[in-house]
Amino acid sequence: MRTYYTAVGNFRRKRDRAGQAYPVIIVNRQEYMVDRQEMALWTCLNWRITSMEQAREHYEKLEQSLYPYITRTFENCLKRLEVRGLVVSGSGDTDFEALYDLLGVLYVVPISESIPLRAVPFWKMVLLDGVSVSQAKLLFQRDRPNQREAQVLALSKQALLSTAELIKCAEAGVSDLSTDQKVMAALYNDDFTTCDNIRWEMMQAGSREDVTLAVANLYLRKQIIFERLG
Repeated sequence: MRTYYTAVGNFRRKRDRAGQAYPVIIVNRQEYMVDRQEMALWTCLNWRITSMEQAREHYEKLEQSLYPYITRTFENCLKRLEVRGLVVSGSGDTDFEALYDLLGVLYVVPISESIPLRAVPFWKMVLLDGVSVSQAKLLFQRDRPNQREAQVLALSKQALLSTAELIKCAEAGVSDLSTDQKVMAALYNDDFTTCDNIRWEMMQAGSREDVTLAVANLYLRKQIIFERLG
């Protein structure tokens, strides 16, 4: 059994009435305050899809800088982030099955659609990850997406869609989701498909693998973030 983890939402730096900065993670328009340990682990999983062992390796590189703020074990911190919905996991018998279980219900948000969404991760890399400004600029230069990746981006810019919903759009050859009515007609035009079961329905879809991999590649290249609803 394989299990993969990733972070959802986006990071914001807020200020209290005294002008002190503090970090929050925004998921589904809700702000979640996090302590330094949670922020470090969330950052390790942001734009990464990793096993628990890989997540631990990334986290341990930051662990020394967290003293004396470490109040829980790595496992407890990871579980706490999962319970709060700031980290998600997916499992399966193969690497791809675990990846699809992870991404199938996550919603795709292109970061190019929002200047703040693009600026915040840029400066997070510079200030938190120690990347130089010149290196960060190179990392954030756009590469040319392949045909399936371009399709995922084009659909995601029109509507908030999960990976499973993107697969169904690909199966149906849908390109126009400019209205809510068109979204519903494309995705839920029968008596049995719902947002709760569409991930299972798409498990046998011919486009499942290449759409899932396109979503994963866009995420790893920092062109999208993941959102969670509910």
